[in-house]
Amino acid sequence: MSDPSLDQLCINTLRTLSIDAVQKAKSGHPGLPLGAAPMAYVLWDRYLKANPANPEWYDRDRFVLSAGHGSMLLYSLLHLTGYAVSLDQIKQFRQWKSITPGHPERELTPGVEVTTGPLGQGFGNGVGMAIAERYLAARYNRPGFPLFDHYTYGIVSDGDLMEGVAAEAASLAGHLHLGKLIYLYDNNHITLSASTQLSFTEAVVKRFDALGWHTQVVEDGNDLAAIDHAIDAAQEEQSKPSLISVRTHIGYGSPHKQDTFEAHGSPLGEEEVKSTKKALGWPVDKTFYIPEEAQAHFRKVKTKGNAEEQKWNTLLEGYKKHYPQEAKELELLMKDELPLGWNKDIPVFPEDKKGIATRDAGGKVLNSICQKLPGIIGGSGDLNTSTYTELKGQGCFESPATQFGDMQGAAPGVWSYEGRNLYYGVREHAMGAITNGIATFKGMIPFAATFLIFSDYMRPTIRLAALMNLHVIYVFTHDSIGLGEDGPTHQPVEQLPSLRAIPRLLVLRPADANETSVAWQIAIEAKNRPVALVLTRQAVPTLNRSIYASSEGVRKGAYILSDAPDTGISILLIASGSEVHLILQAQTVLQKQGISVRCVSMPSWELFEAQDTEYKENVFPPGITARLAVEAGSAQGWDRYVGPQGGVIGISTFGASAPGATLMQEYGFTVKNICDKALSLLKTSKQKESV
Repeated sequence: MSDPSLDQLCINTLRTLSIDAVQKAKSGHPGLPLGAAPMAYVLWDRYLKANPANPEWYDRDRFVLSAGHGSMLLYSLLHLTGYAVSLDQIKQFRQWKSITPGHPERELTPGVEVTTGPLGQGFGNGVGMAIAERYLAARYNRPGFPLFDHYTYGIVSDGDLMEGVAAEAASLAGHLHLGKLIYLYDNNHITLSASTQLSFTEAVVKRFDALGWHTQVVEDGNDLAAIDHAIDAAQEEQSKPSLISVRTHIGYGSPHKQDTFEAHGSPLGEEEVKSTKKALGWPVDKTFYIPEEAQAHFRKVKTKGNAEEQKWNTLLEGYKKHYPQEAKELELLMKDELPLGWNKDIPVFPEDKKGIATRDAGGKVLNSICQKLPGIIGGSGDLNTSTYTELKGQGCFESPATQFGDMQGAAPGVWSYEGRNLYYGVREHAMGAITNGIATFKGMIPFAATFLIFSDYMRPTIRLAALMNLHVIYVFTHDSIGLGEDGPTHQPVEQLPSLRAIPRLLVLRPADANETSVAWQIAIEAKNRPVALVLTRQAVPTLNRSIYASSEGVRKGAYILSDAPDTGISILLIASGSEVHLILQAQTVLQKQGISVRCVSMPSWELFEAQDTEYKENVFPPGITARLAVEAGSAQGWDRYVGPQGGVIGISTFGASAPGATLMQEYGFTVKNICDKALSLLKTSKQKESV
């Protein structure tokens, strides 16, 4: 039996620690910690299976504070339960180089699972975590050895539930019967700037009922018994994800700011902090005060967590003896290590002047790799047959409880949680957020596929993947106007520079099948960053690598594909993707005119920038100022490589609806135009030299 007075002491410790930190920082969000502390306390004290001494324990419960603006509540929980978040760090909330930033950041703060703050994202991340748990359980659990048996919990706000990404993710979670996903809805009726009466009056619980969720309502957010009962009931419901709507009061205890938007995103003020403490029965003149009795109770979480992990470790040892092969595979996964020979069967593509689309080559490579890497799981925004990303023979991730009728057009294979093909439906934003959640599990290598133009729908989640250093692979096909008749709505123009602008995101646009093969290997090996593979719909020639440089040059980001004769270089032609074969043809034409041309394939700016100065200057000799870059997209950014005397053949307008070959010609992506531009640059260069 719990001690009500001790419970209240612990809850008020969370509340006051949070508001003191916000006040000291003169910045932050005190309202959520004051209102949501009781539900967070019940969850962490009585249900959350985690070990503060080892935040990376693989079978821990996951907790997502999707309402990331309430970060001080999470930091208070982490400190009090024994994570490596000191009281000094609590006092340094929102300060330079602290591990307690304004919104939770993965890898910065021990115990923080995902970076949240952009509302709705954590909601989607939690769905991905629940998918990962079900997949691992289906693949590795055996009778008597439930290695994977944990829950994903979250606190979500009205702002989270307003965002479209949450609606997309909730729809899929309900369809997939993710019964080990439990969200507590901080239903306080207040947004940042007003009451929800002005913008959010829908029947939230009924919506989630319709989406296939198990729903409950707790009328009083301070009723610990009711919250306890609701979480217990949610755990019992294994066939549906759960939403528990808890009626809370933002800024609870604040005499003048409770239930107002003023409590949301600004410090209460020194006097209001004192008044709030007085209302809570707390010592008014003590700051960052942690009663010994409360501290001792919170630290029981650490003791319990240690015991839980030791129990699991014993289970794992028994598993190794009974299932050595599965255990070996699992150990590599949990260590995030690749097995020896994982890439030995990757296809090598012979010379082919007609060639194949890089999306086609990418699909062949992906299917070769996935046979040896159980962590690869993913899908597309209803575009498997266009992105060529179906994992053949690997089944579809679906709940065994789902009843299918006539499944015409469905992928072949097993329909279970062990399936590795995720059918996201037309939900790109949720696909990105869910993929990020899966990627938080070490060894998991999730991919998400769609057309390059629809990366715009995913941009917030791509940015967060980069911010979190997550190993996510994006397969973006239909990469230019070359896709043809679908027209400008589907033809990317500004997307490549937009993606290249995201810090830590590795963008690869391979030129042919063998560059695609190397690009996929780089994507698998790039463990601490997301990777975007940008691939063609149209066929491109497969180059003869006995004539041209090895496709391993992709690893350098840019490499000399075909060099000028020893007499010297007159001009550099640079391209990525489908335009590389055009500059090679232009090289042949120009060299017949006595012009020495170096052709550089440049699939990745990020990899090239990681090279040393000597290598960069070897590829782009500083003395060669006549340079022409060719890429079927916006020219933005290419100036750094072509210099003030160089030129770019790109696109500065939208595309059009016509056959791809016609569009490439009309927009100037022809050998003749490249040669004309090159000759013009050379003429200008010689004129400047003679002045």
